[in-house]
Amino acid sequence: MNPPIAVAVYGAAGRMGQALLRAVHERSDVQLAAALVREGSAFAGKALAQTLGDAAPDLRYAAALDAAIEGGVLIDFSGARGFDAALALALARRLAFVSGSTGLAPSQLAALDAAAAMIPVLWSANFSLGVALLTRLVRDAARALPAWDCEIIEAHHSRKLDAPSGTALALGRAAAAARGQDFDAVAALARTGEQAARSEGQIGFAAVRAGDIVGEHTVLLATAGERIELTHRATDRAIFARGAVAAARWLAGRPTGRYTLDNVLFS
Repeated sequence: MNPPIAVAVYGAAGRMGQALLRAVHERSDVQLAAALVREGSAFAGKALAQTLGDAAPDLRYAAALDAAIEGGVLIDFSGARGFDAALALALARRLAFVSGSTGLAPSQLAALDAAAAMIPVLWSANFSLGVALLTRLVRDAARALPAWDCEIIEAHHSRKLDAPSGTALALGRAAAAARGQDFDAVAALARTGEQAARSEGQIGFAAVRAGDIVGEHTVLLATAGERIELTHRATDRAIFARGAVAAARWLAGRPTGRYTLDNVLFS
C-alpha cells in the first residue's frame, strides 16, 4: 500500500477549515501534516484536540509550515483575503494546490493560471459532487435552449461575504460558454430600479443571505409558457470538505497544470 499523502490545511480556524481537518482525519490515504492559521490567531499554538476532540491528530495549530514538511498538497479555504499568501506558500514549497476560496479578484484568478506552470492547481467554487453534475446539466440545457432566458438564484448563510456566490458565477460561466457568449458582457450581477428589465441573452443573478443556509443554487431556464429549474441544495458543509480532500488525494503527484473537479470525477 502506498503511504498516505501529506495534507496541510490553510485557514484551519474557519468553519470550512475545521470541516477539512475532520475530513482528512476520516481517511487512511491522506495524513494531516499541518493546520495553518493566520498570525495572531487565537488558535495558534492550541492542540487540535481542544477544538476537534480527543480523536484529533497529535498536532497544534500553527502560523507557519514546518520546514521539514515536503511534498503533498495544500488545501486552501481561507477566502479572498488569505488566498494570496496560501498560493505563495504552495509555490514556495512546491505543494500541489487545492483551493475553494471564493470572491477572488481577476488578478487572483490569473495567478492560478500562472502558478499552474510550476505546480498542479485545482480551484473550484464548490467541491460538491452534486454541483459538479449540476454544472454539466446546465451546460447541456443552455446549449440545447439558447434562446431561453437564464436566471441563477443562490442562497447562503447570513455571514457569507461575497455575492453572487462563486458557485453561482461558475454556473453562469458554464451556461455562457455553452452558448458561445462572453460572460462578462451578458452577466447581470444585480438588478435595481430602472435597470431591472432583462436584455436579450442576459444571464441574471439573485442572492439571498439568511440564517444558517449552507448553500442552495437554482438555474432557471424560461420561455413563454414553460420553464426548467435545475436545483442543488446542500445541507451539510462536510460534503464540500470531503470533496476537497478527495480532490487533494487525486491531485497529489500529478504533473504541473490547471485541473478541475470534472477531471477528478470523470477522467
